[in-house]
Amino acid sequence: MSTPSLSALPIRRLTLRDLTSCADLSEDRGWPREEHKWGLLLSAGTGYGIDDPDGNGLIGAYVVTQYGPHERPGLAAIGMVLVAERYARQGIGRRLMQYAVEEAVTVPLTLHATPYGRPLYEQLGFKSIGRAEMVRGRFAPAGPLPSIATRPATAEDLTAILRLDTEVFGHDRTHVITRLPAFTDQLRVAEADGEIIGYAGAWPNMETHVVGPLIARDTETAKALIASLGTRTDRPLRTDIDVRHEELLAWVKESGLEPVAFNAVMTYGTSELPGDWTRRFAPLTVAAG
Repeated sequence: MSTPSLSALPIRRLTLRDLTSCADLSEDRGWPREEHKWGLLLSAGTGYGIDDPDGNGLIGAYVVTQYGPHERPGLAAIGMVLVAERYARQGIGRRLMQYAVEEAVTVPLTLHATPYGRPLYEQLGFKSIGRAEMVRGRFAPAGPLPSIATRPATAEDLTAILRLDTEVFGHDRTHVITRLPAFTDQLRVAEADGEIIGYAGAWPNMETHVVGPLIARDTETAKALIASLGTRTDRPLRTDIDVRHEELLAWVKESGLEPVAFNAVMTYGTSELPGDWTRRFAPLTVAAG
């Protein structure tokens, strides 16, 4: 099929009915199928895709998750940018990303870029503002466990969690956070003097539990939350930690998690992310920020 024909194929919105096709596309590119994550992203965000003219599912897709007021979002995260192997290097990825930028209009964008995808994003005007390191492994705490108290989150904690999350993330993301009790296998909070000072979830992804989001008052609180999740699962942990949190990264590596990869944190339309990075240790998922 010629490039002009590909450029004429419509980009449409995806729904939860497309979940299997999205998972098929992930598998086609050698990614895990990740139906659980796709389900969250397609319900909390908006997916876009191009159908194969031969009727073989999707040839490309991405998801946008917006934050802030619905009528005037302050930030949008782009993730799961995928092109089927049989259509690779034919301009589909560029077309999808150009469409994403055009659809955003004036809304600032952010994404986590692999080394493979970063050159395209740079050509489209995205700037690298930081890095996150993915670590993975069996958690075996190095030294004594942190003394900060943690416990399972309850429905009564939701208001406090949302307040803390908005303060740290910089925009309201109620539509995502309220889905965490159903999405995660564990959702825990850290407390001090009756106040919630951090929270974290662990959600299933293939054979691992992904730790995210991870919001904490300080590094010791972040350690306590990771330890409370890691000691309550028999799966390896995986998480993506902002590289500025050097102490936490050193501790998780001492505790059995090994470096896997680095992703560049990139933005378009803004030179920095909102909120307080000192308390934002790991995203829910790099696809949604």
